Amino acid sequence: MFKKLLAAILLFTAAAKAQVIVGRTNNDNDLKLTTLPYYNFGKGVGITSPDSLFQFNIRFRIQNRITYIDNEGQPPAYAGEIRRLRLRFDGFVGNPKFLYAIQLSFAPGDTGEIKEGENLNIIRDAVIYYRPNASWNISFGQTKLPGNRQRVNSSGGLQLTDRTINNARFTIDRDFGIQIHQLNEFKNKFSYNFKTAISTGEGRNVTGNADDGLALTGKAEIFPFGAFTKDGTYFEGDLMREKTPKLMFSGVFQQNNHARRTGGQLGEELYHPLTMKSVFFDTMLKYQGWAAMAAYMSRSTTTNPITYNPEDPTQMRYAFTGHGYDFQGSYLFKSNYEIIGRYSIQKANDEISMIAPDAQQFSLGLTKYIWEHTFKLQGELTFDKLQYFDGSEKNNWYLRFQVEMGI
Repeated sequence: MFKKLLAAILLFTAAAKAQVIVGRTNNDNDLKLTTLPYYNFGKGVGITSPDSLFQFNIRFRIQNRITYIDNEGQPPAYAGEIRRLRLRFDGFVGNPKFLYAIQLSFAPGDTGEIKEGENLNIIRDAVIYYRPNASWNISFGQTKLPGNRQRVNSSGGLQLTDRTINNARFTIDRDFGIQIHQLNEFKNKFSYNFKTAISTGEGRNVTGNADDGLALTGKAEIFPFGAFTKDGTYFEGDLMREKTPKLMFSGVFQQNNHARRTGGQLGEELYHPLTMKSVFFDTMLKYQGWAAMAAYMSRSTTTNPITYNPEDPTQMRYAFTGHGYDFQGSYLFKSNYEIIGRYSIQKANDEISMIAPDAQQFSLGLTKYIWEHTFKLQGELTFDKLQYFDGSEKNNWYLRFQVEMGI
């Protein structure tokens, strides 16, 4: 199927060009079609028009997993699922300074349940970029906000099969708006980036909820010893086996005014809007196959985070306010096997402590990289401990095997 698709793209491109210049290489028996597009399999399959007026690149990735679940108080269960199925298109139009990125999701866990009156969440990213030079990047559209490190990383660049419990609670995720990034990254000397965003604060694919509340996001990144090899801050684990220590610190603040959902850009609809403040700090270290990360995340609201249904006061929805810490370490053997350990702790604020438990999570993982993060086998054992207001506890386990493949 892939070969047929590639052949169709080739025929279409060749037909679109009325004239093809034919030249000869040094070997008289070899013909060279000098105006045909290039084909790059390093980052997907790419096509550039002969006049260089557009570039089109296509990628896909799949995450298939099976999980054994043992939650306290419930019978053990098995779950098999296509966790993610993504298509991505990117390139430029007219000029390499004007770029675009489109990402579509098709797995049930990505699109969510179809509900009456709500949009189908197939579109993850649809964004246009203007890059006047290597230091500035201006974008308009829907994409990830410059939030915590683990959320900014693709799910395909994770060492374990999923992000942390704190990312699930506190992340600011995708939104529609304008972003301006000022980048100053150098290989072996002090580097820094500043990233800002003004967005709707309502999350992705939202229509019909216009209001006067916007989300304002600011982020700073510092690299004391220079940038990571091959943008190593955007994937976990030291797959590049950094020859000198590479270190990153970052901090983020967001204020989401009149947020309508329990998680700001994510979650159920609140019964009335809340203004939320989020703070994130991250650090990452990589050196000769060793990697370590630590993160702090928090959310607060300017008023009571619990909202009540005005038609039925017994019904409530709340924003999770509190904070959490993540610690993660790993070592990559020369055989491309990697061992990973992670610990997370999460605490709810007093105002919601009676309805939201504190949590701890312990994870151990073993990953085999066949082709870096684009083709890998992952095994993970995770233990969750929930601690409730009345002193009771609940222990949950899961054991998971996952295969990731993509281009």
